[in-house]
Amino acid sequence: MKHQFILFQRAGIFYCEDTGTGKQTSLRTRDRDQAQRLLNAKNEALRQPAMNLQIAQVYLHHSDPALASRTWQKVMEHIITTKHGSTQARWRSAIKDKAFDLIRHRRLLESTGEQFLTVLHAGTVATNLYLRRIHHYAVTMHWLPWPVLSKLHWPPLVYQAKRAITLDEHWQLLAVERSPVRRAFYEILWHFGGSQTDMARLTAEDIDWQRQTIAYRRHKSGTMAVQAIGAEVAAVLRTLPQAGYLFPTLADISPSYRGHAFVYRLKQLGITGLTLHSYRYAWAERAKAAGYPERFAMQALGHKSEAVHRAYAKQAAVVLPPLEEYELPKRSAPAQLSALLPEASRN
Repeated sequence: MKHQFILFQRAGIFYCEDTGTGKQTSLRTRDRDQAQRLLNAKNEALRQPAMNLQIAQVYLHHSDPALASRTWQKVMEHIITTKHGSTQARWRSAIKDKAFDLIRHRRLLESTGEQFLTVLHAGTVATNLYLRRIHHYAVTMHWLPWPVLSKLHWPPLVYQAKRAITLDEHWQLLAVERSPVRRAFYEILWHFGGSQTDMARLTAEDIDWQRQTIAYRRHKSGTMAVQAIGAEVAAVLRTLPQAGYLFPTLADISPSYRGHAFVYRLKQLGITGLTLHSYRYAWAERAKAAGYPERFAMQALGHKSEAVHRAYAKQAAVVLPPLEEYELPKRSAPAQLSALLPEASRN
């Protein structure tokens, strides 16, 4: 078996050299026997964990023959096969992260927490998010007999601040946008709060003019979103095609292209910190500030979970009325009752 440390002598002093890193360390002795004992102790300290790992690999190999050769790259590729549509496209882009190169071709059983922390330090918030998912997938598939990094030691996910587009910014955008199609698209985003892909792929058949509603199935989750059509948005919808896609030129282009065109217009206005998804935040915040029932907002946005909607609306500015206004009718009730009672009973 190849030893990790080897012995050599320089100027009468014995040294050991790490064959993996090339680092040389003095053993502080001129006695060969003592130096050999120190060297054996170093090699034995490393050999015992390695032997335990080899024994574990032998047992696990019988339950999963591919265990010994499975790398993190293979885990990523397997995850992609379970995804579809835009989610699969996001995963294909995510695994190209250069930070993953540090562990991409490393076998799962040889991975350490220190290596994961190095990847997280070299990457971004997206690296942290996707590495968590990749690691969890490997654990739940029983490709890892134990977690590489415990839940306690994962760095927290710290996202950049996201904000909604304001009404004033929306009006400014409409004023500089020369394309009637894009102006109508931004109006639809403002009134419906849908994701850009869902709104770009709306069809005339999604509109029920008799009931004054629009209903569509979300591209990402497959859930249904239903909203009533108000007078303002109805005026916009009547200017759009009455059959097929409402926005034929926007329906089949990539989300990134639609997003770049939006950001380009904002730069002309000197506005930063917004994306097309900011319309979704704006709708949720407006709904909460207006006292729109949460169950209605959830159905309108097509969410499955209350927690998702609350995350969208967490920046909403809601001014609560004072409690005394709600207590006032109850306070005056005893006085009113007393006035109605006979004088003898009041005494």
